[in-house]
Amino acid sequence: MKKKLFSSAVILFSITAFLYSCQKEAANSSGNQSVNPDKPHTATIYFTDHQTPVFDSVFIDMQRLEVKLEDDSLPNSGWVNMNIAPRVINILRFRNGLDTLFASGTLPNARLKKIKLVLGTQNSVMKNGQSFPLRVKSEDREVIANLDISNFEISNGTVMFWIDFDAGNSIQVDNSGSGNNNGYRLKSHIKIFSRSSSGRIEGRVVPLAADPIIKAVIGTDTATAIPDDDDGEFKIVGLTAGTYKLIIDGQNGYNDTLIQNVIVRNREDTHLPLITLHQ
Repeated sequence: MKKKLFSSAVILFSITAFLYSCQKEAANSSGNQSVNPDKPHTATIYFTDHQTPVFDSVFIDMQRLEVKLEDDSLPNSGWVNMNIAPRVINILRFRNGLDTLFASGTLPNARLKKIKLVLGTQNSVMKNGQSFPLRVKSEDREVIANLDISNFEISNGTVMFWIDFDAGNSIQVDNSGSGNNNGYRLKSHIKIFSRSSSGRIEGRVVPLAADPIIKAVIGTDTATAIPDDDDGEFKIVGLTAGTYKLIIDGQNGYNDTLIQNVIVRNREDTHLPLITLHQ
């Protein structure tokens, strides 16, 4: 009887250990878990742009980036300054899947809760070759976004995520001054995503003379892209997994095209066949 009990206990212990090992392995391969999230982690943060067809350039004065961690023992309520070079960036340079390393640093732990992007006052836009001021109210100079494990990933002890600046929804006409053409106002909208918890759509639209605008739509969310001028290629990144419809808005007398049931999966590029617009 004792032998049976001992044998059962060994089997139960083995099963429990196996299940624990599987759970630990699954957690470590998810991209959002670390063996010990309470230890220090390096951080690399990238910047990309959610395109706007209205402006030729959008210059944003980036001054500071902070990350808030979940730890009551940390100073400054858990806010940690990242290393950035304060500068004015033409964010429209980073479209169609292009990005740039924006900030880096060391975090006391990997329990990220929020980010805070602090803007300066040297903001402007170019439209049809003309420069306009881009006013930022004092209360809008701090742009805060929530973070959870779906927004960032951890690989080899490094926290990584991307900041997607939605230029199209962030810029409004500013009629606060005198005259009829006073410039624009910036009220920033940003999205945080990781490559492990998002997907991408890419393709090519011809002819170049169509100057198309690409819109990927799912529910009430719309992501926009403008193909490259030299080859018509486009790429939309940071998309939530799901089924999209793709609207290709033709210009210069070219007809629009609608593509239904475009499937987006996490960690994958959805490649579309060549799209040809007709007049």
